[in-house]
Amino acid sequence: MAWLLVVVAGLLETGFAVCLKLSHGFTRLWPTIAFACFALGSFGLLTLSLKKLDVGPAYAVWTGIGAAGTAIYGMVFLGDITSVLKIVSISLVIIGVIGLQLSGSAH
Repeated sequence: MAWLLVVVAGLLETGFAVCLKLSHGFTRLWPTIAFACFALGSFGLLTLSLKKLDVGPAYAVWTGIGAAGTAIYGMVFLGDITSVLKIVSISLVIIGVIGLQLSGSAH
């Protein structure tokens, strides 16, 4: 259950990163409110998961999901530049996240 919280928290991290861009420096109300909601949810779920998981693997998985998710979202929906190197690099991040998740132990 703790790893599921980390995964959802990582997806919410993607949401807050995208909303941060869409807020244009906190000058747009709804993306700013969405950023705050996603950020609170993400940090809250990560905090709950850390009651059961080691901080290193959990934090790395959370960050990796957020980074990969944000990069993919940017390429698909925001017109970010797509390249083979970028896709390979994101794949390596995802592989690393899976490896860290498999190596993490619950208390």
